[in-house]
Order: sequence, then C-alpha cells, then structure tokens
Amino acid sequence: MGQGVTLVVAGGWWDQVIPEGSSHPTGSVLWREVHPGLPCGRNLGQFCTQQILCSKNSSLLKRAKSVKPPERRVFKVDPYGFERPDDFDYASYEAFFSRYLVVLTRRAIKWSKLPKGEKQRGQVKRYIRKGIPNEHRALIWMIVSGAQANMEQNPGYYHRLLEGEKNDKLVEAIKTDMNRTFPDNIKFRQTADPCLQDTLYNVLIAYGHHNKAVGYCQGMNFIAGYLILITKNEEESFWLLDALIGRILPDYYSPAMMGLKTDQEVLGELLMERHGVMWTLVVSRWFICLFIDILPVETVLRIWDCLFYEGSKIIFRVALTLIKQHQAFILEATNFPDICDKFKQITKGTFVTECHTFMQKIFTEPGTLSMTTIDKLRETCREKLLSQG
Repeated sequence: MGQGVTLVVAGGWWDQVIPEGSSHPTGSVLWREVHPGLPCGRNLGQFCTQQILCSKNSSLLKRAKSVKPPERRVFKVDPYGFERPDDFDYASYEAFFSRYLVVLTRRAIKWSKLPKGEKQRGQVKRYIRKGIPNEHRALIWMIVSGAQANMEQNPGYYHRLLEGEKNDKLVEAIKTDMNRTFPDNIKFRQTADPCLQDTLYNVLIAYGHHNKAVGYCQGMNFIAGYLILITKNEEESFWLLDALIGRILPDYYSPAMMGLKTDQEVLGELLMERHGVMWTLVVSRWFICLFIDILPVETVLRIWDCLFYEGSKIIFRVALTLIKQHQAFILEATNFPDICDKFKQITKGTFVTECHTFMQKIFTEPGTLSMTTIDKLRETCREKLLSQG
C-alpha cells in the first residue's frame, strides 16, 4: 500500500489507507472556542492535517464499500487484545462491520473537514456523538476532558507520585486485583511482552496517592485498563482517570460511594417517571464499570467519546435506552433473579453491537435529559440517602 494513515484499527481486518496530499486550516483555536478554559497544548490544526488527512472526493467511500476481506475475516483475538468468546457470532459481526466500515470512513473524512470559527461550536458535539476516529481517540479525550490541560500544568507530577513512598495497604489492594483485570485480554497476562499489568499498577498506585480520599476501589482497575489500551500511555491514562473520578463521576469510588448510590436513585426516579418501575439495584455494575464487560468494546468506546465531552448524563441516557427498549421483556420477570438474568440478556445481541445505531438511539429514546434535571434529582436523592443514615 502507498503512504497514508491507517483509518481503521478496530475492525480486526479492514485496514484502509487514507491518501495524503490535502490540507485543512482548522487550528487549535477550535478547542479554545469550544472550551475556553482549556489551553490547547497540541495544535489541532496539525492534528487534522498530519493525522487524519483524507481525500476530498468520494473515492475513499467507494473503496470502503468495495473492500473484499481476506479468507479469515474476524480473528479470535480482537484488536484490543480481548479473546472472543466461544459463542461469538462471527457472521453477524462481519455483516455489521462491513457496514460500519463505511461509517468510519465517512467520519474520518468529516473530521478532516471540521470547520473553524462559529460554525464548529455545534458541530464538535455532533461529530463526537457520531464517533471519534479510533486512532485519534486518546488525543480528543485528553483535550475535551481537561486532562491535557491538567497534565501540562503539572509537569513531572505523575512521575513524582511513582517515585514517592508507597502505602502498603494500597499496594496490597491493587496487586490483589492485577490478575483479575481482564483475564480474557492477552495484553494483561503475565506472559505478555510487554505486560500491561505493570502499566496498570503504575497508573492505579499513582492515582491512589494522588487522591487519598478515594485510594483504590474495585472497578477502577477496569476503567484504567481501558484507558491504557486506548492511549498506550500511562501518564495520559492517569490524567484521564483523574478527569473521570475527580470531575465527571465525583464520589463514585469513595469508600461510601455516595455518588454512585445517588445516581442509582436518580435512575430510579427517572424510571418511575417514565415507566412506573424501579430497577436500580441490578444496574450498579453498569455505573461502576462504565459498561465495561457489559457492552461490546466498540460500543463502550463510543459511549466514552460522549462521556468525556458531555459528562455523566450520558450514563443515564445509555441506561434509560437499554431499559426502555426492552421494557416489555423485563416486565416478564417474576422474581429478582429473573430480573438479573433479563438485564444480562438485554446487553447482548445486535441492538448493542450495532454501535452507530445504538448511539443514535441514546439521544432519541430517553427524550430530553439535561444536566439541570439530573443535578436537581441528585440533590433530592442525596438528601434522602443521608437522612436514611
């Protein structure tokens, strides 16, 4: 193949090369205008011109539509290192991804043409909702979450945390969970070279000393692991973890988990208002793991694209969509174990695998859902929980 940029790494076999030769005027002013409080440490104009250059005609889309896969199209291990289960539906996945490849190609072209100035304000949100090209996900997450700004304002801080004295209890808690983190991912096995357990340990131990009020909580290992797989950089993973735990999901992972309990109650209120039924207890894992090991990897990453940009209301949109879409099925349950089983089933199958369609659903199915509404419910639910002791 000629020189270019690999467009898709998420498909396992469709590697498409984007020809170079076009330019794009969008500069770092884009992100300063969208997020005036976030200094842009990396020039997004260079990012656009150097990393997601696309041809300005329809030839790339035509090529994507006409790609003929090799004999072995979907491999046993996905591009992120996860082994596919024995009951994995290869035929359905191939059919899905042959369609999704065209979407990915179109999105890469759109991102390369993102305008600057006033027009981009509404477009950035729309572009992120439609998916960030995977090879540029880490950079966009870093910028829109504020992690990039925090990292640049604190040079050397992460490495000083690693070099400092360690809390023995924290070390023991983190080491206990190392082999439990993604046992189905070959990159986290001790036999891997390099073994991502070492990187994961560094990120978690640094964060535990950075945020002593939280320290370490089960669930953080999976989130940090995903961040490492995407960023391939432990310092960036640390700052993204800080953005999630410190700003986007405050008090989710503290010893009392008041933020998590509050948001479970908020979901209950939203469900009662919309459906007349409360199912919060069975979705706690959705919240604590941010849908990791619950929804397909590509779907989780698309959710996180929006989570880093729009905040925690995205979690409610996903939960409400899953429940509303399968409400009749869930209502067939006659006891709590049956409810738990049905909730496992609704996170499988075509509805959640077709990530592009699923993401469209989460912004239509639940209707209007503002952070103002969520914050008011949080205040009420938190007071209720505190009064109960």
